[in-house]
Amino acid sequence: MSNGGSLSLQDLDQRIAMVRDNIRQLVEMAAAQSGAGDEERNASRIAEQNEQLERLIQQRDALLKQKK
Repeated sequence: MSNGGSLSLQDLDQRIAMVRDNIRQLVEMAAAQSGAGDEERNASRIAEQNEQLERLIQQRDALLKQKK
């Protein structure tokens, strides 16, 4: 992922929407699959996406704060 400092508010909002959709899809896949290996892999992927979402939201909030 590129440096968040160079992203516009619109870019950040688009990425946030994409990551939220990724999380939704991963949760749906996790619900449809079974097995310990699948659960661990899905949990890891969801955690990674949640971390990315948090970073993007922080970047967006910082950008909004700068614009005030």
